[in-house]
Amino acid sequence: MSINTDTNTDLYRECIGGDAESNETTPLLTNGSVQTRTKGASFASSVFNLMNAIMGSGILGLAYAMASTGIIGFCILLFMVSSLAAYSIHLLLKLCDQTGINSYEDLGGRALQKPGKTLVGLAILIQNIGAMSSYLFILKSELPAAINSFLSSHGPGDAWYQDGRLLLIIVTICIVLPLSLLPKIGFLGYTSSIAFFFMLYFAVVVVVKKWSIPCPLPHNMTTPADMFQTTNSSGSECTPKLFVISSKSAYAIPTMAFSFLCHTTVLPIYCELDHPTKKRMQNVTNVSISLSLLLYLISALFGYLTFYAHVDSELLLSYDSYLRHDIMVMTVRLAILLSVLLTVPLIQFPARKAVILLLRGDRPFSMLMHIISTLVILGVVLLLAVFVPDIRHVFGVVGSTTSSCLLFVFPGIFYLKISGRPLKTFDSIGALFLVVFGLIMGIISLSVIIITFVQSS
Repeated sequence: MSINTDTNTDLYRECIGGDAESNETTPLLTNGSVQTRTKGASFASSVFNLMNAIMGSGILGLAYAMASTGIIGFCILLFMVSSLAAYSIHLLLKLCDQTGINSYEDLGGRALQKPGKTLVGLAILIQNIGAMSSYLFILKSELPAAINSFLSSHGPGDAWYQDGRLLLIIVTICIVLPLSLLPKIGFLGYTSSIAFFFMLYFAVVVVVKKWSIPCPLPHNMTTPADMFQTTNSSGSECTPKLFVISSKSAYAIPTMAFSFLCHTTVLPIYCELDHPTKKRMQNVTNVSISLSLLLYLISALFGYLTFYAHVDSELLLSYDSYLRHDIMVMTVRLAILLSVLLTVPLIQFPARKAVILLLRGDRPFSMLMHIISTLVILGVVLLLAVFVPDIRHVFGVVGSTTSSCLLFVFPGIFYLKISGRPLKTFDSIGALFLVVFGLIMGIISLSVIIITFVQSS
């Protein structure tokens, strides 16, 4: 559909919210057409939406990352990854203003033609599969613990409700699959608004329970009194490490990259923002990443200072032996489980969309393809969640591959290919650094993770 110049300018003023005669003179486009909207989202609402895109299962693995790198080492890496994430979004926003594109996949198509769009689609698909696998892994590990926390004792060791894999299969078939098969799932979008409060509550519980578990850590507890009488470690284990370098450190940056990835939602949020100037959206990004960074740092720090080197790769599991029937731990576990249970179908939708676009392009909707792709994706995710022994492997492999590409490599390549700026300019040098940093850290982390996994096997 063609439109005249005056209409184009009016639509641009509505979506961009500025002077159409300034340097930013390209309207945002979706599949080649000018995108219109009714009323823009407020600054606070956009911050909230972007934080919901940032916060996820990664928060459960950051305490383990701190134990693997030390407090100062972790802080340096976390600030570096969050700063680079904000900078890569800055490059995407500049490209958005230059090209009028508000889709990550379409930027890949503009930069690298059809292979680029396909590559980005595959990366998003793998990233979403990794995210869903991490959520289902949490269900596998936390459902038996949640059931046991409501029982007076552990009961028979072979009880069916203590088999996390069986519970995961039942929940996936009875709850996740029916919700994922719905053609539209807009009502589940409201759950994302409470997911942030679940994460905030999680951070509060981690801080409060720091003083409920003694150090050195007890073992073989049967009563609360035993917890303070029996120890299995020396006081030296209660001294926090400032720097740690080991094979486990290779999981740190991939876990952080996994935790800060929100780039596929930034551009749509930008177009929905009220008066969406680049500076205003960059402020939204900076506030969202800063608040997420604060929550991540608090939960990781106090989780580490509670368990030190004995922290589990999935933090909530670390509380099972010490605060099994604690009300706050029980409620935060239920909150995380509810959030995870309703988030998996939401992540399923963009994953299925990527599969259908890769296989069918822009063909009309097919219910048969809809069902088949849903079953295949959930089947793959379920197999990964059932057979992967540790959630850190999900964070490590997905974080070092697709997360690194979507967070660092692709934004840098897109800017170098599309912007047309000389290589000596600041942003071009920054884009080149993002590409090199993402490739080096991704390759090193993935190599160490694979070698460690093979040796341990």
